[in-house]
Amino acid sequence: MSRKNLHVVPKDGKWSVRRTGSSRSSGIYNTQREAVEKAIQIARNQHVELYIHGRDGRIRERNSYGRDSYPPKG
Repeated sequence: MSRKNLHVVPKDGKWSVRRTGSSRSSGIYNTQREAVEKAIQIARNQHVELYIHGRDGRIRERNSYGRDSYPPKG
């Protein structure tokens, strides 16, 4: 079973942390910074990818907290 990645997205003037494909939020925060800090904790615990969206909803940053191989293959 693959793990669901996390997204920090704008929602009704606040910021939401949610899993890929989920309609429910893991949490709603007043600032993007608060949402990102919480999302990083969750992503590190669950070894998943974190996508941070801007106010326009487009992905502006992406970080991997998974078990990536280093150095990368290829």
